[in-house]
Amino acid sequence: MEQLLAIWKATATILLDVRPDVEHDGEPYVRMMEAAQTIKPGEAFVVIAPFEPIPLYDVLRAQGFLYETQQVARDEWMVCLSRH
Repeated sequence: MEQLLAIWKATATILLDVRPDVEHDGEPYVRMMEAAQTIKPGEAFVVIAPFEPIPLYDVLRAQGFLYETQQVARDEWMVCLSRH
């Protein structure tokens, strides 16, 4: 798993850690959507969140993204979203 996460981080166009947003009662949805808009076909971005961002999956799938998710710790999830 650690190797996979390292590959995601190394190849991502954007690495977006939304844990501080959530920690300060912010809503990271807008930041994630803004990041997604900059991703071209063949590129990917990685979201690090304190929960699995399930609502994000359907929204971004409709925009041409595929995703892979790994739970890193009890309160840390990494999602690699690639545009095809």
